[in-house]
Amino acid sequence: MPPCHIGDEWFVPVGIPAIFIPFFLVNNRLRRLERKMILEVEGETQEWFMKLIRHEAAHAYSYAYRLQRKKKWQQTFGLASQKDTGFYRPRPYSHSFVLHLDDWYAQAHPDEDFAETFAVWLTPDLDWRTRYKGWRALRKLEYMDELMATLANTPPVHQPAYKEEDYHCLDIKLSDYYAAKHKLYEDTYPDFYDADLRLLFAGDAAAPGALRASAYLRRYRRALVNHVCQWTNERKYRVNELLMRLIRRCDDLKLFARADDPVQGQRTGAYLATLVMSYLFTGKFKRTK
Repeated sequence: MPPCHIGDEWFVPVGIPAIFIPFFLVNNRLRRLERKMILEVEGETQEWFMKLIRHEAAHAYSYAYRLQRKKKWQQTFGLASQKDTGFYRPRPYSHSFVLHLDDWYAQAHPDEDFAETFAVWLTPDLDWRTRYKGWRALRKLEYMDELMATLANTPPVHQPAYKEEDYHCLDIKLSDYYAAKHKLYEDTYPDFYDADLRLLFAGDAAAPGALRASAYLRRYRRALVNHVCQWTNERKYRVNELLMRLIRRCDDLKLFARADDPVQGQRTGAYLATLVMSYLFTGKFKRTK
């Protein structure tokens, strides 16, 4: 097993066969703080932790044995030198990639494709041959099985000296850490669109023709998704995912719309299209104000 250290998040430094595990997992008070500030604790359950550690172990092994340099590795997963922008557009129904972490993460980069394939291959009691029968991803798993067999009882070829403190990123105040993390993930917070939604659905509950904004969005969901996808060329699952999130938030805020107001539909469609276009160019849904 590669050496493990405490860091600011789950990661393996580029070129260093060592795993860093987030600091908030080592203490109950820190886990409570993480849940309060970020709304979840990444890797807090045993199952979740093991999924993540298997993924990170793959990166460590790839550096320890310089696997990315192997020709068949490159033919199977692609070039590890491919630029990682941190933003990718997944194909949810592709059978060329395994499914392990959320958001079809194997599609993010050749390194992540390898790590996800390794994690699936390493999962105890998983019959991956049956699970991925008929998938192109099965070829990757079979290659992984062959590759790992060749490494059995073979010492690592790359074990560079390193200082843990050069990578753990823990020389920062908790307040600054959470301020930066909140900004990074702000569009995932439930209240992110509240100001926009209050402006978009400013109807009076007692007014004639008033309808709950959530009911309004459900009524016209299919038409909105179709129109937005037509003009933005975004996939329906992504637009529908965003719309369902807005519906849930409208319920929470108890907002109302005027079902008989034709301008309401135009404003709603324009708002959704604006959010989707922001996502297409930046990888994040952004507020309009």
